[in-house]
Amino acid sequence: MKKNMFKSLMAFVVVFSMISFVGNSLKEKEVKVKKSEITWKGEKVTGFHEGKIQLKDGFLLMDAGKLKGGEFVMDMTSITVTDPDLSGEDKGKLEGHLKSDDFFGAQNHPTAKLVIKNASKKSGNTYGVVGELTIKGKTNPVTFNMEVKENEAEAEITIDRSKYDVRYGSGSFFDDLGDKTIYDNFELDIDLKF
Repeated sequence: MKKNMFKSLMAFVVVFSMISFVGNSLKEKEVKVKKSEITWKGEKVTGFHEGKIQLKDGFLLMDAGKLKGGEFVMDMTSITVTDPDLSGEDKGKLEGHLKSDDFFGAQNHPTAKLVIKNASKKSGNTYGVVGELTIKGKTNPVTFNMEVKENEAEAEITIDRSKYDVRYGSGSFFDDLGDKTIYDNFELDIDLKF
């Protein structure tokens, strides 16, 4: 009886030690927000707009140099437009419109968040990532590839804005928009430094 109890206790200690070891191998790499960059691009029938969004904070979870998870928060009040042919009052109007409830509602929803739930190595430095993106309080799954190097991670994510109640000019919600239609998909080009 004592022998079995001792074996059970030893097995528990071994398993607990292994779990502790695995848990301790995860390292949180803080993203350097000032050096990181997020660029957005949205297209419409008659052209496109592009700009930047500042990162508020973020981290990647690494295990022995391999991506395992992470999250980062974008400051939606920082949306800017960088179209080369747009400046002054027109630039300011578009930035204000993007922050309004027609688009991202930055006053009520000042941040957007991407959480990496799972990452699997595909080849070289490229990972297939499954995540959850929250915009305007709505959370939806997203999948994308992320390239992770020693101190940098890059990803291009295509987002369907209609899933986040960003309806302005969307042919999914409004008829007869003609050449005023803005496509539902927009791109985020993410360059994280850590």
